[in-house]
Amino acid sequence: MQNYYRAGAGSHWKQPLYSYGVEIRISLLPLWFAAGKNTYQSLSMCSNGSSCGALTLLKQPLTCLRGDGDLLNLKIRLTEFTQRVDLAGCPQITPVVLLLSTLPSSFILEPLTRNKIVQLLTNHESLRGNSCELWSRLTFEAVHEIDISNCPMLHLEDAVECFSKSFPSLRKLKAANCLRFRTRKLLQLLVDRCPLLCDIDLTVDVSPVIITQMSVTESSFGSISSPLPVLRSRPLPSNITKLTLEGLIDVTDYDLQRISDICVSLTYISLKGCILVSDAGISSLLCSCLKLNSIVACDTCFGQQSILALCSLNACYDHVAAKHIKQNILQGSNLQMLHIGGCKGISMMSLSKLMSQAYMLKNLCLRDTEVVDDCLFNLGGSSLEVLDVSNTKVSAAAMAHVIGQNPGLKCLKARGCKNLLQQGSKTENKNLYVELGKLCKLDEISVGWGFSFLSLEDLKPAVSFLKEIEVGLGGLLGHDGLKRLPLTCPLLESIVLYFQVISDDLIVNMLESLRHLKSLALCHCLGETSSLSFKVSMPNLRKLKLERVAPWMRNADLISLSQNCANLIELSLLGCRLLDSESQKIISRGWPCLTSVHLEECGQVTSNGVEALFDCHALEDVLLRHNGSGIQKGFIGDAVTKLPMLRKLSLDICDAKGGEFDIPELDDKHFLNHVKIARCKSRNVGASVHRETLVLMWDGKQIIRTQVKERV
Repeated sequence: MQNYYRAGAGSHWKQPLYSYGVEIRISLLPLWFAAGKNTYQSLSMCSNGSSCGALTLLKQPLTCLRGDGDLLNLKIRLTEFTQRVDLAGCPQITPVVLLLSTLPSSFILEPLTRNKIVQLLTNHESLRGNSCELWSRLTFEAVHEIDISNCPMLHLEDAVECFSKSFPSLRKLKAANCLRFRTRKLLQLLVDRCPLLCDIDLTVDVSPVIITQMSVTESSFGSISSPLPVLRSRPLPSNITKLTLEGLIDVTDYDLQRISDICVSLTYISLKGCILVSDAGISSLLCSCLKLNSIVACDTCFGQQSILALCSLNACYDHVAAKHIKQNILQGSNLQMLHIGGCKGISMMSLSKLMSQAYMLKNLCLRDTEVVDDCLFNLGGSSLEVLDVSNTKVSAAAMAHVIGQNPGLKCLKARGCKNLLQQGSKTENKNLYVELGKLCKLDEISVGWGFSFLSLEDLKPAVSFLKEIEVGLGGLLGHDGLKRLPLTCPLLESIVLYFQVISDDLIVNMLESLRHLKSLALCHCLGETSSLSFKVSMPNLRKLKLERVAPWMRNADLISLSQNCANLIELSLLGCRLLDSESQKIISRGWPCLTSVHLEECGQVTSNGVEALFDCHALEDVLLRHNGSGIQKGFIGDAVTKLPMLRKLSLDICDAKGGEFDIPELDDKHFLNHVKIARCKSRNVGASVHRETLVLMWDGKQIIRTQVKERV
């Protein structure tokens, strides 16, 4: 068995704790996990102690240090056999806690060492330059993977210093949602300090403002520059093969050029949402990284130059790439993953050429592009496993052709494709869903226009092991289809239904039959429902979204829902107009482990301000809009202070008690990524007219203000 450490336990996390005599260090548990156990009577005391301990360590670390034993209780258990360390979701983890964990217990108890550690812990001092004499006491050669995602108090540069000294064999680092670093500096630091690293994930939330897709009226974003700076020196190459930079808004063309010089063995890169990189910058990277076979560039400026670079280096004018032309004339033939959803300015003729060369392609995302049938008809390979053509103009004929050539397809996303109602001229009238049913074994499907109960029947052989289904606008399962869904797809874990006709009987049937269900979304559905729909116990349900399907919901119904769905971590309610300010207390007491809560047009939930929701300490994503004009002026600052994990916040000026919200000056200890404040032109009785949205983003160094016409 692989040994690994999960925050709060020993290295043998999967084994019964009593078999090893391991004591759980509850103050180091992930905040959402600790808070969630509060709903269990037998664990409520432990849960409260864990949550309080974590928050105290975060805000008042000195009160945790009453003796030597308390200091040792802050020490993460690591052994010579530990291979993986998972600290994700622990806001109380600081560089000093990491330092403690790499020191021998006997050394920690020495007075001089203890005093030094206490000073670092209480003053939040950087480890660099302050604790050199404490390093190199213990090394853990077996550790090859570390996850420090969602650890807002853990400065990455300090963490890297620790990793370089104590984990010399580190090969994989995941540090999602860590903002306080400059990408350019951090990458160089990682290469210098951790030379064996081959997989780095620095994902952050993608900006809600995609400049190429929205009507921006005002912005402090830097302009996208086309020319690439001349490098004075070429850095030493690294072992990095996989690099994820999703959502980083400080990545520029210059950084891509540095990456192409450093990461000579790169095979995978994700630039999704990196809005400051240009088409020229991406194409230069593609020309330089000859081993690159997986590219994720959704919602970027990926365009014609990048497509041509993938097709042939003859179209690339970068002098660095010129010497590689003979080796890489058909780089597209090595392509295994291509995600360019939302990218504009691509010639369909060039894309068709690339598709004809992509014999090894396994994963393709063309959502929200201008892709046409010819691109799919020209797809040359037979290895496709994932295809996303959502919101495009492709026809059923083209889709059927692709399916016929790729029997290994496991995931199909085609929601929003109106042309699926039509048949093309290049096939012998093949039926899309009949082809799917005959050839494929699907894990996930997302459909809309043209999908019906009969389509589900055609799909039956392909969906017996289906895990996720989404039916959007234009699809109609009807009563019979929804009734038979649990029988046809008994292993479903996620259901998303838009504009379907539902009833209490159908919902109860699904919830009682699908015991593996973890996520349920009912959005803008028709039919009559009542509180009887959710009287079924659903302990496995983790995510629930009810949008304009529960206008009958009162506080008593919310209490019942919290009892039957006790383990929710994400809750979204829209149009529950009978709720009031007491609903906040019901939510915080019923679901203390929530990481996401969205409440919109829910009566008077915020008419007396927002206070009880702050008891959900693990909240990362909060949306409160049109729930009553009582939200305090300083709410944003209060939320950042009381919710240490908060990354995303969405509000509406209509709900501001004083007609506005204060924008606080945030220090480097906050975790907030972006705030969206919508504004309405007017709000009549029962209706509001959107005017604009102010989006505030923090990139780890400064605040960026952008105003868009769209409601985001």
